[in-house]
Amino acid sequence: MTRKDRGRADARFNKADPGKIERDTALKAVTDNMAKLKALRLAREASEPPRLPATVKRARAKSKRPGEKGPALAEWLASQQSGGRRT
Repeated sequence: MTRKDRGRADARFNKADPGKIERDTALKAVTDNMAKLKALRLAREASEPPRLPATVKRARAKSKRPGEKGPALAEWLASQQSGGRRT
């Protein structure tokens, strides 16, 4: 590579792209805002007393009694067909 080629390549590489400059400034502004909001959130959480985790009550599934059986397969299939399930 000659000096002339290298100079041309360097000039092309170092050429300022106005769109890139705008993207970089917008990215920096968003990143700074996120950092500020994170710092505020962490400060707020540090000043509050710790919260107890909310307990989630699960609905229990109905347990079948040992003597209780579901409908017979033929009855179930007939109800599905009459209900429009199998067309």
